[in-house]
Amino acid sequence: MRFPGIRGFAVLAAAVTAGGLAPAAVASAAPAAQCSVADAMVKAGDYWVAHGTNLAPADWQNATFHVGNLAVVRTTGVSNHQTLPWGEANNYLLPTTPGQPFAAEDEAAGEAYLDLYTYFHPDPPILADLRSRLADEVASVQAGHTDYWDHVSALNMAMPSFARIGVLDSSEPTLAAMQKLFQHTEKSLFDEFSGLWRTDAHSPSYWAQGNGWALAALTKVLQVLPANDPRWPEYLRVFKKTATTLSVLQRPDGFWNANLLNPFGGPESSGTSLITYGLAWGVNAGVLDSRWFKPVVDRAWKSLSTKAETTDGFVGYVQPKTDGPGSAKATDTSAAGVGAFLLAGQQVADLTPGCAL
Repeated sequence: MRFPGIRGFAVLAAAVTAGGLAPAAVASAAPAAQCSVADAMVKAGDYWVAHGTNLAPADWQNATFHVGNLAVVRTTGVSNHQTLPWGEANNYLLPTTPGQPFAAEDEAAGEAYLDLYTYFHPDPPILADLRSRLADEVASVQAGHTDYWDHVSALNMAMPSFARIGVLDSSEPTLAAMQKLFQHTEKSLFDEFSGLWRTDAHSPSYWAQGNGWALAALTKVLQVLPANDPRWPEYLRVFKKTATTLSVLQRPDGFWNANLLNPFGGPESSGTSLITYGLAWGVNAGVLDSRWFKPVVDRAWKSLSTKAETTDGFVGYVQPKTDGPGSAKATDTSAAGVGAFLLAGQQVADLTPGCAL
């Protein structure tokens, strides 16, 4: 995981001291010098904060944005001071869906809360509801219920919090439950022949965003799980297999089609961003061959930062459909699409000369 440098820590300290509402002078601190990646990230985050819709709920869309928004701070040292107030306004609670006590999308906010707690504001109440929800789910898994992650996006919505709470609390039951939930999803949705993930058990399509969710989830788990954990090799194997297949399906323009095996789709930025995040991390971590994968990442980021993102920070070509492949226009955007773009930038910055704090 990336930690901020000295200048970054100064900015973060000011933000924490002011309860996440530091003066505008701090918010306008310049990104790392000569770093176009940092510039693109800051502009995208600030544009969404100023112009985005439905910013209040602790839903999976806003959770994805805020994970990316904190990635901006950790990468550039620049904060728009929005995530801590968002968490406070939601009392650090997870949403609930009637009749679905362990819906994965309701657990997505846990990752944003974990980032707040880990890097900026280590107050135990931030994680109280997340810990309670996961404890109940672990008990349910131990009772034989392992089908909660029945859609490929569920991997990113829930799996990173299981991994991080499991490691943070040295909780083997939490990590064991995560493995059982993952194995059920892997068996149901992962095609060992192609290395791709189906959207759900009833869908024949291979969705770019869905495969991006899976790759991002595995990226986040591999970042925090000790390499000597007995589950680590299987997560890495699936990560590398998915990454390899995705690398050969990239469009000539750097994007991935919303439907990976349909050559007639237009550009789609949310799936492209999530895939770029995973591939760039793999290169940074040394688990993917940079000679093959870095050119893939470079093409993807060039397309994301010059076509998907406009000069004022608007991130477009985000498909409106959220449960499978769908077309996207230049004017389509969403909180999750912006958050995915910011996550991609975090890892691309680590590959870019002049971008390290």
